[in-house]
Amino acid sequence: MGVVKLVVIGGDAAGMSAASQARKRLGTDRLEIVAFERGHFTSYSACGIPYWIGGAVDDLDALIARSPEAHRTAGIDVRLRHEVIAIDTERHEVVARDLAGGGEVRESFDHLVYATGATPVTPEWAQVSAGGVFGVQTLDDGTAIQKWLDGDPTPQTAVVIGGGYIGVEMAEALLLRGLDVTLLEKSAQPMGKTVDPDVGALVAEAIRGQGIKVVTEAHVDGLETAGGRVRAVVTPAGAVPADIVVLGLGVRPNSALAVAAGLPVGPTGGVRTDRRMRVEGTEGIWAAGDCVETRHLITGEPVHVPLGTHANKQGRVAGINLAGGYSSFPGVIGTAVTKVCELEVARTGLTEKEAARAGYEYVTALVESTSRAGYYPGASKMTIKLIAERRTGTLLGAQIVGRAEAAKRIDALAVAVWNRMSVEEMTALDLSYAPPFAPVWDPVLIAARKATEAVHKTA
Repeated sequence: MGVVKLVVIGGDAAGMSAASQARKRLGTDRLEIVAFERGHFTSYSACGIPYWIGGAVDDLDALIARSPEAHRTAGIDVRLRHEVIAIDTERHEVVARDLAGGGEVRESFDHLVYATGATPVTPEWAQVSAGGVFGVQTLDDGTAIQKWLDGDPTPQTAVVIGGGYIGVEMAEALLLRGLDVTLLEKSAQPMGKTVDPDVGALVAEAIRGQGIKVVTEAHVDGLETAGGRVRAVVTPAGAVPADIVVLGLGVRPNSALAVAAGLPVGPTGGVRTDRRMRVEGTEGIWAAGDCVETRHLITGEPVHVPLGTHANKQGRVAGINLAGGYSSFPGVIGTAVTKVCELEVARTGLTEKEAARAGYEYVTALVESTSRAGYYPGASKMTIKLIAERRTGTLLGAQIVGRAEAAKRIDALAVAVWNRMSVEEMTALDLSYAPPFAPVWDPVLIAARKATEAVHKTA
């Protein structure tokens, strides 16, 4: 067997996980790897950017899991500041532009891993030449924001547009940097795509309690600029001063290159793969990470859920398979957690809106409890919401808001959703107990009990 050549497009989680797995299995004698990355960094935590901006993480290097030099030492030819601009699927060749030195290079491949990630949603009104308007997707974006905040004149006011994960995290980060922050959200509550309105109201209350101005049902008409800098965000209610604007309007799969190459793309805009992460209808072409479409395990529908956890798993699966092994990625259930000011906000499975759209009849249970035994120091309020199928009681989804230990509980609920447990089965779960960690009746058990009662009433 001769030397196999692997080309990777994208040097972050999915792409480099695939490359590392393939290298581990085939070694350096049997596998040549070239990885193209248009930015300045490889294998980094984009999720950590708000915490670096806000000062919780001191050192940029802490966000980098493996540097280009480390990958090169492992036998991976990492080429930074190279953007792949074309894929020839018939000739098994890619064309990359050297963004630093100029010119183009062509590279043939036996296997190709498409791991281009996602791109921030940027409306036409936000596409201005003035400085101070940022998306937050890559570490290069993070360094650009940091440079702007440290520049002269020092920004005093910030507007974050969009109240999803990155929006609320960046709003808090900018507040911690001492800026006067306004969060504009088009829905009735922040995190409207993540949690139901009753839970979102708790999030909004917490954000406002920290001193961030939250404007819901907000519409943005455009940006005011002067002297090459952004000055304000224009809304029907008037202009909101802004020395920096952060776009938190979500992301879309970076699949334009795939579309141009004739690779299949699904209804979410993500590249379509099989369970082994091979691009459908191809041989030797794989895709992983935020650029792909995956399957929701509850609804069976295609979804785009851009998270580093999925990207690393999918990259690992692709690397194992292209190296001759066998692995599969079954799909997702939408588990996520974030820190919003003093709150932990977590979810798994379906929201009410998603359950209704999927055709489920369901019941809900909303309970308030404490994170620890009420008498133990540090005990704080926790709200848990469960969504269960009306007839069977199968757990469809869960949401948690609390000042501590929300992440601990959402993982238990995610396991229950994954394994199609009923809320009645959950009432007997053998969960850990000690006063510093939980009340004798854990909030998960209380919520399961209440949901069971709701199921029985409608049976």
